[in-house]
Amino acid sequence: MIGRLLVANRGEIAVRVARACRELGIEVVAVYSTADRRSAVVEMADEAVHIGPPAPRASYLHVPNVVEAALRSGADAVHPGYGFLSEDPDFAEICEAEGLTFVGPPPEVMQQMGNKATARRLMAAAGLPLLPGVVDPVRTAEEGLAVAAEIGYPVIIKAAAGGGGRGMTVVHDPADFAEAFATTRTVARAVFRDPTVYVERYLSGARHVEVQVLCDAHGNGVYLGERDCSLQRRHQKLLEEGPAGHLTPEQRAGLGEMAVRGALSVGYSGAGTVEFLVDDAGRAYFMEMNARIQVEHPVTELLTGVDLVREQLLVAGGERLGLRQEDVVVRGAAIECRINAEDPARGFAPAPGRLDVLRVPDGPWTRFDTGYRQGDEVSPHYDSLLGKLVVWAPDREQAVRRMDRALAELRVEGPGVHTTAALHRALLRDPDVRADRHDVQFLDRRLPDLVARATAIAASREPALPAARGALHLVPAGDPAGPVPVPHSRPEEDPPMSAAPFTQADLMQLLTEKAGLPAEAHTDDPDARFADVGLDSLAFLSMQTELQDRFGTAMPDDSPDNYTFGEIVRAVSAAQAQPA
Repeated sequence: MIGRLLVANRGEIAVRVARACRELGIEVVAVYSTADRRSAVVEMADEAVHIGPPAPRASYLHVPNVVEAALRSGADAVHPGYGFLSEDPDFAEICEAEGLTFVGPPPEVMQQMGNKATARRLMAAAGLPLLPGVVDPVRTAEEGLAVAAEIGYPVIIKAAAGGGGRGMTVVHDPADFAEAFATTRTVARAVFRDPTVYVERYLSGARHVEVQVLCDAHGNGVYLGERDCSLQRRHQKLLEEGPAGHLTPEQRAGLGEMAVRGALSVGYSGAGTVEFLVDDAGRAYFMEMNARIQVEHPVTELLTGVDLVREQLLVAGGERLGLRQEDVVVRGAAIECRINAEDPARGFAPAPGRLDVLRVPDGPWTRFDTGYRQGDEVSPHYDSLLGKLVVWAPDREQAVRRMDRALAELRVEGPGVHTTAALHRALLRDPDVRADRHDVQFLDRRLPDLVARATAIAASREPALPAARGALHLVPAGDPAGPVPVPHSRPEEDPPMSAAPFTQADLMQLLTEKAGLPAEAHTDDPDARFADVGLDSLAFLSMQTELQDRFGTAMPDDSPDNYTFGEIVRAVSAAQAQPA
């Protein structure tokens, strides 16, 4: 069983994992960039480790710092969440080599499923249906044109290593193929560092349906129903719901059985999602498999009563699945709206800023997963997801009304901050959405009208359906209503140092306490640097945080090579000399 786990992520998924760990009695280690030093997960964790500046490639995507943080903190496992390093087989392999349990599938399985062309070939071998196209990479535009001519237009060119809705181009005319092929390869190389693409038939008017699976390392697997993710903008999901009401019970069971068969055929373990396109006749075609927990996993949790993150952790710890297929019962209907800090009226431009007001909905079967609290800053450096609003009800009609009511209660205010909440309310009022007859192109076709409707809703504070009676006061005005911090040892809770002048001896003692510098390595040479005493960049980041918290001393450059010990001492002394 896992005893101490490092959460290699930030935001709402880091908080979600930390909560599951708390309930299982697992100690939590959080990592954070400079921008996230006062985030909710840092407050919750038993230990928090600074891993770099705000830029993801220097912090959350910097494998050496993340792994070193896990080893130094005594963690025996790493949960990657979603995004960042969650589907990086090299990261999973390094964790395994360092004796850290990676909460996810084996690295070789992740490698196979992470490449869409390889995944298509493997799933075809397992008997899953594919759209007409090729299972091998297409290397030239001429080769792609030949494939497109054989399967017929429209076609879609996809990055083999793609994800997150990027690296896909639809082509309706042969004259446009060569340019689309070159553009897609360029995007794939820039975003995924792999220009490989493949070509398949583009299914117009389709629904996007994904099946949640859980597998253990002993060859057992179950499916936990499906989610419809057809409401998306440029292949980016905005609203997810379950079950897929346009499928019959027999079609749902068939999809689930195919998903488990495909997952077990490649030795999958943990939580994963097998994604399909479904045509208007109910025929399903395999798209891809996501080898991680999904953003929309709360939909399945509300439908089945199964804590997916808890199951992930138990499976990663070597336990057999505690569920049989007959134990999984899907009840009612659930909807999730992704509340992004974006401005739909400006082409969904990111709209970060300080959350002067964050008052979240409450009430029966209403859940808001977030990593933010009132007063926090939404950073421009990361994904714009502010939180996930999820509701459950006995049927879809009641779930739609409950979600509309919850969206009406949600208040997010601050300078420059905009969200997608009003757009979701506009979606839920659309007759085609209410009747469940939309498809994956629906939002792109109707976006101008929906944005105009959303603007009117936001301006009028239109009440929920049915009309609300009186104002809702969910949180008293005044102080932010953040969670009560869990007591643990953190930099700002350390007792302040003496007001006596800060010396290099004090700095050496600080490095011994926070970075394990041996006493025999202490130096009084003011021109010495971190490398001279055998300390790495992670030790510098730890000290950087400590100096900021204890003395209000900012060391803005994140490279230890740019500071001598004498310069650090002088910076602290100057800060001490400033009037309070």
